[in-house]
Amino acid sequence: MDRNKPTAGEAYERRKVRLGVRMTLLYAVVYAGFVILNVFFPGIIQRSGLFGLNLALTYGLGLIILAVVLALLYNWLCGVPPTEGEES
Repeated sequence: MDRNKPTAGEAYERRKVRLGVRMTLLYAVVYAGFVILNVFFPGIIQRSGLFGLNLALTYGLGLIILAVVLALLYNWLCGVPPTEGEES
């Protein structure tokens, strides 16, 4: 057994970490857009959005929905570890 080659469990853990970091960065970018709009463009964020709600509320609900979708996606993608023969 090569000591430098990661085991299937280690490779699986690294894959989960990479995916989690990417999803976190994606969410951070979307959230930063929300903060920037609220701080620097309050007139835009007060406009009417989906279902007659203002854009701030619509964007905020979208952030919550995005967080749930990302969590479910992460759980689905990382739910089954690869077998010994699989490469990640």
